[in-house]
Amino acid sequence: MGKLALAAKITHVPSMYLSEMPGKHHGCRQGAIDGHKEISRRCHEMGVDTIIVFDTHWLVNSAYHINCAGHFSGIYTSNELPHFIRDMTYEYDGNPELGRMIAEEARQMGVRAQSHEISSLKLEYGTLVPMRYMNSDHHFKVISISAFCTVHAFEDSRKLGEAVLRAIEKYDGTVAVLASGSMSHSFIDDQRAEEGMNSYTREFDEQMDRRVVQLWKAGQFKEFCKMLPEYAQYCRGEGNMHDTVMLLGLLGWDKYDGKVEFLTELFASSGTGQVNAVFPLSDDAVNEQTTEKIRA
Repeated sequence: MGKLALAAKITHVPSMYLSEMPGKHHGCRQGAIDGHKEISRRCHEMGVDTIIVFDTHWLVNSAYHINCAGHFSGIYTSNELPHFIRDMTYEYDGNPELGRMIAEEARQMGVRAQSHEISSLKLEYGTLVPMRYMNSDHHFKVISISAFCTVHAFEDSRKLGEAVLRAIEKYDGTVAVLASGSMSHSFIDDQRAEEGMNSYTREFDEQMDRRVVQLWKAGQFKEFCKMLPEYAQYCRGEGNMHDTVMLLGLLGWDKYDGKVEFLTELFASSGTGQVNAVFPLSDDAVNEQTTEKIRA
């Protein structure tokens, strides 16, 4: 029987890569990088063999998609922000077996999911940035799941999270799952981009993010799950926060009551809110799945 060893909501801001480069922004995201490295340390310690990433930079307009090729390699430059991420090399093994299992479990639950082992289907930076800091030794296999879901119901994304847990339980190995995306996601306007590198765009977003952090630290997920559709809408959550819906589907939705540990406390990046936060696991919190449905 497989094991879910770690679950987390993480940042993937491209300024983490910029933070490595010499110049005025050197070291600006060291706290976020350190949070990723701590997750990596814990995964190594717990014997994790595969990391699954719900990637809010993988935009899909139909169905849910799982990139589970046997191997990934390439040189990545961001089309969105080439002045932040350019010529970033990567090479990781995938896990086709587990990826296929996830797709099958999701389909059995009525979710339109497909797994892919296509050499030309590349990873997005919502997966590549965290893997740069968590998987620098190429120890972990990687599966990326689309989480920028433009026409998808929260109910289905929640089921997709449940399907991931079911697949892990049938898998012969140990797995970590990461929801890779922001809290609020209102990008700062272009003329203020440089001065707003470490600022929120809107006070409303910052205050909402701070309240959500309080709820998570207190384990108040019944309240959070009720507000999640409006939070994602009004604060323009990245990928409409489908990554967070998937993560909570995995954990038991509003039955989950773990008190979240923040490895990197809430910070602003180019107008958006970001964290590295580990969701503690227990048999009751993870395995008690609820059948209550929500709609986006």
